Amino acid sequence: MSNSGPAALVALAMAATAAPASADDLRTAIAADMPSLMEIYRDLHQHPELSFQEVRSAKVMADAARKAGFKVTEGVGRTGIVAVLENGPGPTVMIRADMDALPVVEQTGLPFASKQRGIPPSGGETGIMHACGHDTHMTAWIATARQMAARKGEWSGTLVMIGQPAEETGEGAKAMLDDGLYTRFPKPDYALAFHDMSGVPAGMIAYASGPAMANVDSVDIYVKGVGGHGAAPHTTKDPIVLASAIVMRLQTLISRENNPIEPAVVTVGSFHAGSRYNIISDSAHLQLTVRSFTDEQRARLIDGIKRIVAGEAMASGVPENLMPEVKFGEGFTPSLINEPGFTAQVVAPLVERFGAERVVSAPPIMPGEDFSRYRRADPANVQSVMLWVGGERPEAIEEAAKTGATLPSLHSPFWAPDAEKVIASGAEALASTAIDLMSKTKG
Repeated sequence: MSNSGPAALVALAMAATAAPASADDLRTAIAADMPSLMEIYRDLHQHPELSFQEVRSAKVMADAARKAGFKVTEGVGRTGIVAVLENGPGPTVMIRADMDALPVVEQTGLPFASKQRGIPPSGGETGIMHACGHDTHMTAWIATARQMAARKGEWSGTLVMIGQPAEETGEGAKAMLDDGLYTRFPKPDYALAFHDMSGVPAGMIAYASGPAMANVDSVDIYVKGVGGHGAAPHTTKDPIVLASAIVMRLQTLISRENNPIEPAVVTVGSFHAGSRYNIISDSAHLQLTVRSFTDEQRARLIDGIKRIVAGEAMASGVPENLMPEVKFGEGFTPSLINEPGFTAQVVAPLVERFGAERVVSAPPIMPGEDFSRYRRADPANVQSVMLWVGGERPEAIEEAAKTGATLPSLHSPFWAPDAEKVIASGAEALASTAIDLMSKTKG
């Protein structure tokens, strides 16, 4: 997430654990609640659930919100929850946590490591792990709900807290919106969320102003041909040769057609074809991930993929009835934009609260995040920002700086964030921001 070297990260790690610029009773209250919160975290970590299967996780969150005094609706967007706390006139603030885990076999060695198994949509039983830290998000969400309910005297307005399913597949936010999130429940003026981050010191808060995370498209290219004997290629239309030409030509979309100061990615992650040494197959299948930041850039890449596929097929002499098919997956995730003005409004009080050494600007990153859909559903009326909260232990960063070792990333079976610092920092950032946006002292 940063271009800083190991030495700079060590310095940041030390700053993140230094005395805060301002400590108050919110921080003290979250710290006092931490033993209970860590029990919840360990329970959620041990019982991860795949996308649209988050029944148990949703119940944990729903029960906690009800106990705090929220009106809770379950089953929104299949397995999502919506918790509403009305507290007089004022703006509506929505706080989101994602709930789903990944089909990953955990290898952290933690005493509360997940042993759960399940079947993802792709099929085949697999291990399940919170390898993206959504268990810290859910726990911080509960901490935030408790603090907001206990501090109703400090704010006025409506708080909407949602537990969202299926972020990992890019389908959950759309499912909740399609199920009436903005019509059945108060529509937010402001939407807030955070995500834990690997490689960043635990407790550090980072943000990107403007483009923050990428458009993500999943693309399937089905290449057709005429099969035959490997010793008689002249009697065939070899789909492997054609697919290989497509793979190579696709690289020029980035190297020769994309503005080099506008980041974009076209990666062919899968190439399947053939069955034996001496058989020329009659088909090949390519799977791509395509990432960009602007809608215009995305449109250019999509048009370029279609053009290259058709052009290479024609150059290979493929007849019209065997032209390749290009299909775009339904799990498209639009780019996440932190509107600069609102981002500055959110960040300024966080800098005052945590200190400038703990709240830092960061460049955009290429992963996707469907939190973007909440603003895009009504950009004229909904402002949103997503923060990043570092989860790496300072001693791990220091050791990596000495040895040159690579730290685990999100989605790694070894990712084990400093959960206590992530939860405490994330909850404090969310609660303090929501209170600030709905402060009774504001005119």
